[in-house]
Amino acid sequence: MQPGNPEVSQEVTSLLASVRGGDRDAEDRLLNLVYPDLKRIARRQLRRAGRGDTLQTTGLVHEVYVRLAGPALGGFHDRVHFLAVASRAMRRILIDRARARATAKRGGGAPPFDLDFEQAAAPARDETLLALEDALAELERLEPRLGRVVEMRFFSGMTAEETGAALGLTDRTVKSDWRKARAFLEGRLATSRS
Repeated sequence: MQPGNPEVSQEVTSLLASVRGGDRDAEDRLLNLVYPDLKRIARRQLRRAGRGDTLQTTGLVHEVYVRLAGPALGGFHDRVHFLAVASRAMRRILIDRARARATAKRGGGAPPFDLDFEQAAAPARDETLLALEDALAELERLEPRLGRVVEMRFFSGMTAEETGAALGLTDRTVKSDWRKARAFLEGRLATSRS
């Protein structure tokens, strides 16, 4: 996610409030405003999902927007909140698709997976994606805040500053949480490959 333009962020917040008030035109304007961010997040998510998924960027964006559209849109506080939830929804769609493919295949162990969020293009096989999802679910049970940091940094591509603003944390805390979360997940993934 690109650092937000303050005017765009304010406009998104205003449009979300209008949607809460029942303004259907605001929903269309909101989609036009957040569409570039949704496409950027979808591209990132699809690169992480690897070549096993045939879903295209536009298809993923549209599927997520259909899930989030309508009255549910009024429940979002601001641009960052909306995009974080959209990113999570994209992740769920891709995980569900990977599970379906893995169920059909039933094979092999998980290959190594690099948790370096700067390398967004690191391909992952379905088994690796599922192993990561399982490890992340365990982390979220044990340390919910660390799970949120991973979701925002790794899956949404938010900066430490954006993540801190969204979670009410300092940049230093976000960076520390990110290191802890990566160590935990890398440990779990190494164990799953053994």
